[in-house]
Amino acid sequence: MITLTIIGIVAAITLPSLLVNVNDKAWNAQRKALYARMSQAIGEMDSVSGYGADDIENSAESFIINGLSKVYRVQNICNSNNLTACGIPSSIIALNGTTLKFPTTLNELNPYFTEYPHDDEEDWSYKPLDTDINAAAFETVNGESVALFYNPNCGSNDTNIVSYAQTKTCVNMIYDLNGLKGPNEVGKDVGFITVLYRTNSVVVAPNPFSIDASASAKSYSDNGDDASSACTKQGDDARIPDIDELGSMFINRSLLGITSGVYWSGSIISSGQRGDAFRQLMSDGGRHRCIRTFTSSVRCVKK
Repeated sequence: MITLTIIGIVAAITLPSLLVNVNDKAWNAQRKALYARMSQAIGEMDSVSGYGADDIENSAESFIINGLSKVYRVQNICNSNNLTACGIPSSIIALNGTTLKFPTTLNELNPYFTEYPHDDEEDWSYKPLDTDINAAAFETVNGESVALFYNPNCGSNDTNIVSYAQTKTCVNMIYDLNGLKGPNEVGKDVGFITVLYRTNSVVVAPNPFSIDASASAKSYSDNGDDASSACTKQGDDARIPDIDELGSMFINRSLLGITSGVYWSGSIISSGQRGDAFRQLMSDGGRHRCIRTFTSSVRCVKK
């Protein structure tokens, strides 16, 4: 009887953590599979821009119907007034533990799509949106629920000294791997996929850690204490994000609980101690070329 009691106590202690590990592995595998399928679908599209020009407010729904659904099988399409019918929860738990109302428009996702800081004397190819754009949602045949946000004014890639992540973002998707079942938590069953650049589009799906790896790292350092090594110290499954992944993290910053900070990317523009790398500002979306000996924070992503 004593032995059985001990076994019961041990089981009660260990089973919850075992179940969490099993769920995490299953979600991670499903997350990677969804990303692979979506990357393939976007690659098969002739263009990710130009949808919904006659009805820009509902252009996300037009993108799904007239674009994505031609190369990717969807089971159901829902407008912004009825996202829950496609399995999108009304609220989610952010990576920092706060509860968020699920965004239903592009500006609820990130208000910098309407306005961002810039020099009026520069010839910007991107102009702030004149109207808010409603999200739309769909369900996949594999059981995922996906809310899609569309920016018809996205631009192409460049290596300017300063540009903005929101000007490069064409499509942003927030997915829930099991719909309304829960836990509806970022980093578990909830994540995001972002499509950047009007031409030669790039698809990223970063899965960030919940805390920074460093608050004052350099991209280049003779003693090895740089941004990449900060991620190595955080864990075997950690790596530094590239600038497009950091751009995705800015677009979805409310889901991460990040409103400020400057983060190093692993996107090196020129090598050597006086070379440049890209940094991402989380306050306004700025992407800066910066000397690699400057100090910035590091937020790693999972491999």
